[in-house]
Amino acid sequence: MSIAITMNSNIKVKDEAKEQNSIKIEPFRKEVRTTSPHKHNKYLEIIYLTQGSGHHIIDDRKFTINVPVVFIVRTEQVHCWEITSEPDGFVAIIKKEFAMTCLDNEIKQLIANISSYSCLFPKDTTSVSQLFQLLSEEYKTVHSNKTIVIEGLLKALLAKMLQESGFESPFTPTAQTWYQQLRYLLAQEKNLINKVSHYADILNTSPQNLNASCRKENNQSAAEVISEYTINEAKRLLLYTTLNISEISFKLNFSDNSHFTKYFKKYTGNTPTAFRDQSN
Repeated sequence: MSIAITMNSNIKVKDEAKEQNSIKIEPFRKEVRTTSPHKHNKYLEIIYLTQGSGHHIIDDRKFTINVPVVFIVRTEQVHCWEITSEPDGFVAIIKKEFAMTCLDNEIKQLIANISSYSCLFPKDTTSVSQLFQLLSEEYKTVHSNKTIVIEGLLKALLAKMLQESGFESPFTPTAQTWYQQLRYLLAQEKNLINKVSHYADILNTSPQNLNASCRKENNQSAAEVISEYTINEAKRLLLYTTLNISEISFKLNFSDNSHFTKYFKKYTGNTPTAFRDQSN
C-alpha cells in the first residue's frame, strides 16, 4: 500500500477534547477534506458517516469510505482523511477520564468491545442516527441530569452499533480485567517496554495472572499482546516519521538495530527498511 504523506520527526498529536467534559459529541465538520496524519491526546474517537466518499487511513490500513460506516480510532493510532465529497455524520470523543471514572461497568465493557474494531458497517442506520442526534443535542444542554442522560444514550448507542454491525457480544459486567488494564497501559505508553514482568509489576499482579487473563479474553499470551502493540508502533514510526532505524530502535527500547530488525522481520516478514520502502 502506498501512502502519500509529508513526514516529520514526530507524529502530530491532536487535542479535540480540551474542555472539562469527558465526552464530546458533535456533527462531523463538512469542511473536512484532507488532514495530516496525527494521533489523539488520550481519547477514543468514534466517527459515524452517512454521507461522503474517499479514504480514511488508520495506521497502515487504507479504508475506502463506503457509507454508512463507523470508524473507531484508538488513542495510540495514527489516522488521516482523504475525503473527496461533502461528508455528513457525527463524531463522538470519549476521553480516558470517562473510562476511568464511569461507574457503569457495562459501558466500560462496550467501549472495550468497540475499541477492538477499526471499521463497522451498521445495517439499519435509523436507530444509530437517532441516538447520535439525541446525544449531540443533549451534549449542548445544561441541566443537573445531563451526565446521567448522556451515559444512558451512549450505552444504547455503543450496543446498537455493535448489534447492527453483526457483532453483538453478550458479557457479564465486571471490574476491568488484567488484560483490559494492560491494553490501557500500552495505549498510554510513550516508551513501550517489551517485558511482561514490567507491566505485571505496574498492575500489581504476577506475569502468570496477566498471561492467563490475556489468553482467556483474547486468545493471546501477554507477550503476544505486548509484541502486537510494539510492532504496530514501529509501523507508525516507519510510516509517519522521518526517524531512522537507529532512532526507532532506541525509541522502542531495543538493545540495538540488529535486534530490532530481527524482531520486526519475525512478526511482519519484512525488515523495517523494506516495510518503509514498500509503503512509500
